[in-house]
Order: sequence, then C-alpha cells, then structure tokens
Amino acid sequence: MNEHDEQDRTMTGVAPDRLDDQQLMKELETIHRTRHDTLLYGSNDALRAHNERMAQLEGEYLRRNPRRTVAAGRTREGARERGCGESAAPRT
Repeated sequence: MNEHDEQDRTMTGVAPDRLDDQQLMKELETIHRTRHDTLLYGSNDALRAHNERMAQLEGEYLRRNPRRTVAAGRTREGARERGCGESAAPRT
C-alpha cells in the first residue's frame, strides 16, 4: 500500500455498509460531535472529507432505517404549528 492509499483509507474509514448497527451509531455520534469544530477550524480538505464521510454514514443509516420515527415538530407543517420556544422533540 502506498502513502496515497493509506491517506484515503484514513480519511474515509471503514465502509459504512461494513459497520454493524452499534458501530454505525458510534461513528455518527462522533462525526456529529466534531462537525462544528471542523466547520470553524478545519482546512478545506478536512471539511470536504468530513462532508463526504458524514454523507456516507447518514446515507447508510437512512438505508437501514427507512421507517425511522419522525417527530412532528421536525416537519415543515409541524414547525409552522410550533410556538416560539417549544421543543421539536417528540413528546412521551
């Protein structure tokens, strides 16, 4: 493996479809936690790599969970109906 191959592997990580559900969630949590700092302080290359990896991971999550729960407040109609300061989280 040459240096370029190693760099590509490091930037992209394990293919999302090869991660089990627990690993996928851990990767998603990590990438969302680091998003703000990458946007503010990362190089253009770092931001591009972050964008690509996030899209891969989120795409895999959506593929696996096509019927995930959607909070009413997170839809356009729900957002219009929500009053100022009301949470968008689903109520239990």
